[in-house]
Amino acid sequence: MDGKHMQIGEVAARTELSLRTIRHYEETKLVVPSARSQGGFRLYTERDVERLMVIRRMKPLGFTLDEMRDLLAATDRLDSGDELLDSERDQLLERLSGFEQAAQRRVEDLRTQLERAEDFAATLRDRLGSARGPGSATAR
Repeated sequence: MDGKHMQIGEVAARTELSLRTIRHYEETKLVVPSARSQGGFRLYTERDVERLMVIRRMKPLGFTLDEMRDLLAATDRLDSGDELLDSERDQLLERLSGFEQAAQRRVEDLRTQLERAEDFAATLRDRLGSARGPGSATAR
């Protein structure tokens, strides 16, 4: 889809984000449509979709809008094609490393929460089974 522009509805379908959410990310300057149609409709590119997918993946891990903005600024700078001083590149890579470590910690926290939730559901299932008794038609 190089160079192809998409309207916000197509982007919403591809990213599984609502139109409202995409507009919110635009208002907060996390993503900016690459162009506007003659009628004023927002137009996005594949790169914009990729950016929205990064945001979508960060959200369930509890990253704030400012953290998202910081990560995107760092990746934008690294991907800019501009020649970077070694010190700037090292600083940007260090920021990315910090985000990667934070993401790993948050994933582990979510795994722990999921295990606890599964244990709770199993406890309830066992409780229901024992309360219904072996002869119950609804016992599993």
